Amino acid sequence: MAKEFSYEIMEEIAILSENAKGWRKEFNLVSWNGNPPKFDIRDWAPDHEKMGKGLTLTNEEITVLKEHLKDM
Repeated sequence: MAKEFSYEIMEEIAILSENAKGWRKEFNLVSWNGNPPKFDIRDWAPDHEKMGKGLTLTNEEITVLKEHLKDM
C-alpha cells in the first residue's frame, strides 16, 4: 500500500532540462508533509501532479554544495 504524503512547491527556482514528453528536471524549494521547505532537484510532470525520485538538501547542505561548485 502506498504511503500518503503531501508537498507544496514554495518556490520554483530553475528548470534544468526538459525531455520530449514534457517532464522537466527542476530545482525548487519544496515543503514535504508540512515540514520546513528544503531545496529539491527532481523530474516533474508538466502539471506537477507526478514526480520522479529526487534529491532534497537542507540550507546547510546547499551552502556546502555552493562552495564546492564555486571552486570548480
